[in-house]
Parts: sequence; structure tokens; C-alpha cells
Amino acid sequence: MYVERPPTADLAGRVACVWHQVSEADATQLVVPDACVDLIWGPEGVFVAGPDTGPMPTPMASGDTFVGIRFRPGAVGGFFGVPLQELRDQRVRLSDLPSFRDQRVRVSDLPPLHDQPVRVSDLPPLHVADAAAPGRLDVMLAAVRDRLAGEVPADPAGAAIAGALRKGRTVGEVAWDLGFSERQLHRRSLATFGYAPKILQRIVRFQRALTLARAGVPLAEVAVTAGYADQAHLSHDVKRLSGVSMRHLVSPAG
Repeated sequence: MYVERPPTADLAGRVACVWHQVSEADATQLVVPDACVDLIWGPEGVFVAGPDTGPMPTPMASGDTFVGIRFRPGAVGGFFGVPLQELRDQRVRLSDLPSFRDQRVRVSDLPPLHDQPVRVSDLPPLHVADAAAPGRLDVMLAAVRDRLAGEVPADPAGAAIAGALRKGRTVGEVAWDLGFSERQLHRRSLATFGYAPKILQRIVRFQRALTLARAGVPLAEVAVTAGYADQAHLSHDVKRLSGVSMRHLVSPAG
């Protein structure tokens, strides 16, 4: 069971959604690149996921429980205190990030935790029995709000960079439109997304194609609309980024 909902208004500029997932059976969850970064509390504790450049098959046992906060593409900024490219294709425990070692939250309403502030990076593994208790996600949201209140701004050009590349503009055209040199665009893209511009372009184009295909648009039309040279180009990129075909991704089990 996977449930996703939009963020509250105060976080909407930085957060794409919050989500909750409970695995109903032993299975492997296929995670594909979306240019997002997630903060996740699961059976192994709290960790950071992404940004990914390829498929991430994730084994899950029956009853495994996760709650997550997904940052918008380009909206992470300095939130995690490390260059974003260092988190690329990684799953990193929050306790391994120095800037989180002293951030504390109060969790008095969440038994069996103690009635005292604890470090965010020390939050215990999350099990299915815990997920039923209210407030698990609220603890993470409180930590995110507290940290965003500090000096962790995002690049204001991030949304424009991703939006232009999603529409099929070339890297050179995007740099020109935004008043950057291609070298400047490269540096800002790495810092903002964890990707070089051409990789970001491939990922946002793939996500646009996936959205269209899931809406029932024929694949030949998806290829043209999303900016691929042809359907074969679409198929090649989808396989490279996800490891499977588009038909697999849009099927109910995909």
C-alpha cells in the first residue's frame, strides 16, 4: 500500500509530496529516476535517497513500513549540508551527514520513545506497528520545517532550468535563455540537481513521457510530445533509465 499526498502550503515551494508505504508482501520495489531527493524513515532508520541516474531495485519484506518527504526537483538547496552530487545514486543514513548530528526534535507523543528531544539522525527503525501511531510523519516534517527556517535556500533558477529542459530545449538554448554560459549552467545544475544538464534533461524528459503514457497516450505520440526523435529513441532511453520497458512501467504491477 502506497499513499501520497500534497504538502502543506508552507512547504509547497520546496516539497513535492509526503508519502507512506507499507509492503504487503516480500517484493522488490523498482525506483526510477525523477530528479527528486527523498528523506525517508524506514526499518533501517532515517536516510536520504537519491538523486538517481538509473533504476534502483529495492527489496522489501512483508510489513516493511516507510514514511517519506519528497523534495521538488531543484528545491533541496543546502538542506543536507553536502554537495548534492555526493548523494547521487546513494542511500545515505542521516547519521552520516555531519550537519544533522545535533538537530533535535521532540517526540514525546510517539511511544516507545522518551519524553525528551532526540537527534533526528537517531530516530529508531520504523516498524509496521509504529506506523499506526499518529505523528510519525509529523516528526519528520517538524525537523524539515526547522531546518528550512535556517539558511538553506534553493537556487531560484532551478525550476526554470528543469522546466525548460522538460520542454525539449537544448542545453545551449537553456543557458542562453537564462543568461548563463554553458559552463555556468553545468555548475548550477550539479549543485541544484546533482546532475549535469544533459543527464537532467534525459531524466525530466523520461518523467514527462512516463506521465503521458500512464495517462493513456499512445507511445508513438508520447515520443513526439516528450521530445524524442522517434519511438525507438523513447524505448532506448526508458530502458537505460529504468531497466524495463515503458509497457512494464505503465502496467498495474509496474
